Amino acid sequence: MLNTEFSDPGFSFELGNRLTETAAPSAAHRTANGGDFQGRTGIIHTPHGDIATPAFTPVGTKATVKAVLPEAMKELGSQALLANAYHLYLQPGPDVLDAAGGLGKFMNWDGPTLTDSGGFQVMSLGSGFKKVIDMGTVAGAVGADGRPIGDDDVAAGKERMAHVDDDGVNFKSHINGDMHRFTPEVSMQVQHKIGADIMFAFDELTTLYNSRAYQEEALERTRLWALRCIAEHQRLTAERVGKPYQALFGVIQGAQYEDLRRKACRDLGAMPFDGFGLGGALEKENLGTIVRWCTEELPENKPRHLLGISEPDDIFVGIENGVDTFDCVSPTRVARNAAVYTPNGRFNLTNARFKMDFNPIFEGCDCYTCTHYTRAYLHHLFKADERLSATLASIHNERFIVKMVDDARQAIDDGSYFDYRDHFLGRYYAKKVAQQAEQEAARALRAEREAKKAAAAQARWEANMKAKAEAEARRAAQAALAAQADEHNATETKAKQEG
Repeated sequence: MLNTEFSDPGFSFELGNRLTETAAPSAAHRTANGGDFQGRTGIIHTPHGDIATPAFTPVGTKATVKAVLPEAMKELGSQALLANAYHLYLQPGPDVLDAAGGLGKFMNWDGPTLTDSGGFQVMSLGSGFKKVIDMGTVAGAVGADGRPIGDDDVAAGKERMAHVDDDGVNFKSHINGDMHRFTPEVSMQVQHKIGADIMFAFDELTTLYNSRAYQEEALERTRLWALRCIAEHQRLTAERVGKPYQALFGVIQGAQYEDLRRKACRDLGAMPFDGFGLGGALEKENLGTIVRWCTEELPENKPRHLLGISEPDDIFVGIENGVDTFDCVSPTRVARNAAVYTPNGRFNLTNARFKMDFNPIFEGCDCYTCTHYTRAYLHHLFKADERLSATLASIHNERFIVKMVDDARQAIDDGSYFDYRDHFLGRYYAKKVAQQAEQEAARALRAEREAKKAAAAQARWEANMKAKAEAEARRAAQAALAAQADEHNATETKAKQEG
């Protein structure tokens, strides 16, 4: 039996419109999706404001979106920000945020906030082999020594900085090497002091590289940790009287296995969580299928958050299959490296062609950067290694992704979702598709040329072999004639001698 009750009236989810009711997907749409659409709009109600969903929540890892003022994040349309419990635990420490009145007050952000449990950073920074969300396939993957990758492998040149046991995780700080330990109870204590509106239960991150046996072991460990998180969360909620209620989301693991994903959803869905995070290893080509397995099992009236996803095509896939909120560091990470998003795809501002380009990043963008600055100016900032470059590019990228999801939400409500999606993705990936088509055509041409070369070589070889065979036959015939002549001469000579 799934648990459909919220733990506190300070947090709830209000279901809006269903995609299948407003946009009426065709049979072709359903076939392309691999199943029925679970997409919907809604409103997450928190003590610090509402989040209209679907929504993208930018990441402020250490209580700041890198290089961007919180006020600027509000102006560009961000409804909520997500910070990382692992990083805030190490610096400045949860006691500092608690004394400041919580994450929002500490960073001068008056909207809703989220914190992850620390599980992802503990494992991803632990330097286990590929301890990251992997959006690729890993069939036949091998390590540096050529062996198949195993559960205990470590990336080349790294040491394992995190060690998991059934009680928790020992890990070494990436800042100074000090040893620390996270358990479900510690994660809850840290997150309660940080004070975000939405917290995530402590889980063990697995990857596509882990064996099926290890996935099963980790899934059971995460289930037991979830129960401990709930117990500690309830204890702390009762103890910290007067504090705004903090919602707790369970985290769904299970990698690429349908039975494990569905089991995790049924197990955690029966627990008194306020919402759910979909985490762990996700194959890009199967993202929609994996998400749909989860949303088909989870309580419909509770929000679902897809952890660490921001590529436009992946976000649309998530929206269509029932995801309500997303987060990812990618918009600001690529911005710091001069990459910016536009409706026509992504490009790099350090390219020489932008040196004298006095247009905005793209015409029609309403972000602060595009309404005040030019490509030429940003090109100069990046070339001069000025820190303002990261600020202006990050503002633009965050606005682009936030608005993209906001427009998708509006399109679900007004019934134009599929037209909006197809137009957006068709334009955004047009160059990439064209490049892929050109590359495919070039590969096909090379293959054709190689095939012709191989056929010509084969024909030459066959001709040579035929010529050799004919030459051998001629030599054999000549040898036979010569033998006959010798025999004839010998017979004549003998006859004369006898005569």
